[in-house]
Amino acid sequence: MDTRKLKYFLAVVDHDGFNRAAEHLLIAQPSLSQTIASLEKDLGVPLFHRIGRRAVLSEAGKELVGPARLVMRDLDAAQSAVQALRGLRSGRLDIISMPSPGIEPLTSMTAAFTRLHPKVRLNVSAAFTPEEVIESVRSGSTEIGLAGSSSPVRVPGVNVLDLERQPLILIVNPQADAFPDGSTIQREDLDGHRLIASQRGSLMRWLVDDALAHGVKVEIVVEVAHRTSILPLVLAGVGHAVMPSSWAPTAHKAGLRTLQIEPVSHLDVAILSRKDGQTPAARAFLDVAERHVALEHADADS
Repeated sequence: MDTRKLKYFLAVVDHDGFNRAAEHLLIAQPSLSQTIASLEKDLGVPLFHRIGRRAVLSEAGKELVGPARLVMRDLDAAQSAVQALRGLRSGRLDIISMPSPGIEPLTSMTAAFTRLHPKVRLNVSAAFTPEEVIESVRSGSTEIGLAGSSSPVRVPGVNVLDLERQPLILIVNPQADAFPDGSTIQREDLDGHRLIASQRGSLMRWLVDDALAHGVKVEIVVEVAHRTSILPLVLAGVGHAVMPSSWAPTAHKAGLRTLQIEPVSHLDVAILSRKDGQTPAARAFLDVAERHVALEHADADS
């Protein structure tokens, strides 16, 4: 078995079929099929079930995905280690992030990282739950993960660095701003207001549901899975939105008012990484993350 076969196997998995994988790899589809057939012969088991034009992973194929990703990641690490002898001048770093940490602190850390290592390309994919982030890092699909949770993230077998705590805020609909002057409101002050809500399972949605359970009569006007839609909906006057404080700078630049909601609920943000086999790019990004934490603590103490 060689790494080229594993690379082709993962391409079929990631691109959901042989045709798209061949286009991505810039090879002919029959050549890709022959390579996968050779890999299946090496292993003695079928990796895909061919159903019409579709290729569905067999049980053996599912078992191979994780180890194959680790092999390819370790190969990247070996290549990067050699490159590191000349300094971190090239390479790629795969990151996965949930939406709110993807605004901050990912933006600040990415800006610091790219200033230090301008030749390294970052590839940031999306996740919507901490479990997705954990699985991606564990499987080797990504090296770095940013997760936000209602409590500190703790994962056996994965390095976790707590980055910051983001209090939940209300981004105020300017067409229905009946709140008093100041920077805070109570949850009871949401009574009678129309809200844009995140999907169930998020901390922001929990706060809204908890307020409803305690008799606060809020109206959920829109339930949004794509967080990028939330600020435009607030600006359009659809409703207010409960979000982590990472969204406040962007909201302020758009001319929107934000209020901290008391009692305060926090989104605990952490960065996750593998315990071993990290590429130089991943280690350099974690160095940036540690400096971010140090600055957060310094600001809190001042």
